[in-house]
Amino acid sequence: MASVDGAYDCITKTPMGDQKSVFTIVSNNGSFHGTNAGPLGSLDVKDGKVDGNSLSWTMEMVIPMPMTLNCEAVIEGDTLTGTIETSGFGAMAMTGIRRT
Repeated sequence: MASVDGAYDCITKTPMGDQKSVFTIVSNNGSFHGTNAGPLGSLDVKDGKVDGNSLSWTMEMVIPMPMTLNCEAVIEGDTLTGTIETSGFGAMAMTGIRRT
């Protein structure tokens, strides 16, 4: 089974337009840690879980407003497809390609 680890160039469809970021995944026995770094700063992965090629995690956003982001993604090959659930703004699509 291929590893989910790596850095992914991502785009998240937000109410403020497309937000580019680099999402980094470092897995270890069913869990993972990492960051999602973009123009507004870097968010740390919290409670990251790995189940095969499926990921789930949360992030605590502070800019432009404080909120908890509940995230899920599936990695197929070098492609990441996911959603970021926000309170008040609903689900935002997140896609990414693994850096080689």
